[in-house]
Amino acid sequence: MTITWLGHSCFVLESGGFRALLDPYREVQGLPDVAAEADAVYCSHDHFDHGCTENIRLTEGKTNPFAVKEVQTFHDDQGGALRGRNVVRSFAAEGLTVAHLGDLGHQLSASQLAELGRCDAILIPVGGFYTIDAAGAKAAADAIGAKVVIPMHYRKGAVGFDVLGTVEDFTGLYPEEQVKAYPSNTLTLTKDAPRQVAVLSLAK
Repeated sequence: MTITWLGHSCFVLESGGFRALLDPYREVQGLPDVAAEADAVYCSHDHFDHGCTENIRLTEGKTNPFAVKEVQTFHDDQGGALRGRNVVRSFAAEGLTVAHLGDLGHQLSASQLAELGRCDAILIPVGGFYTIDAAGAKAAADAIGAKVVIPMHYRKGAVGFDVLGTVEDFTGLYPEEQVKAYPSNTLTLTKDAPRQVAVLSLAK
């Protein structure tokens, strides 16, 4: 299974030639609006930086290999009173499971963790302000227990909302040897992937 980061919280998961697009955005500082082709699109919520499907061209005819599970969560730590609901989704294929946490705004409860189940990799917001912050993201990642943790929804130089924290705020909470910076925006997930915080690079 391949995981490709398009920026912000937008990823493409690909298995057997099937492309699932997650949380396409518009109007994110420093990034062009997402325009892509996919076989399916999933949005954690309908805010403009996660649910912009206008420029997505959906193809037809392929069988979806992903078993998709949804866990209902909130965009804040006040039961959705500030920013509403958020859907955490897991995608299982090839004996692997990847979870996209959307704009998670709180720690997962024991029942939510049980509902989510085992994950090999998680795509987790780390920038704070609108979501859990770096320390909250590490606590959530530790609770989920995935071997591969991929940070998203952060600020990097001129890219990303200026109220967000940096990816270094998050990676600095881990042992240096556990953090792996990738030269590209794609990671191939395998069953024997080592435990790591995988920082993907934006496509040039």
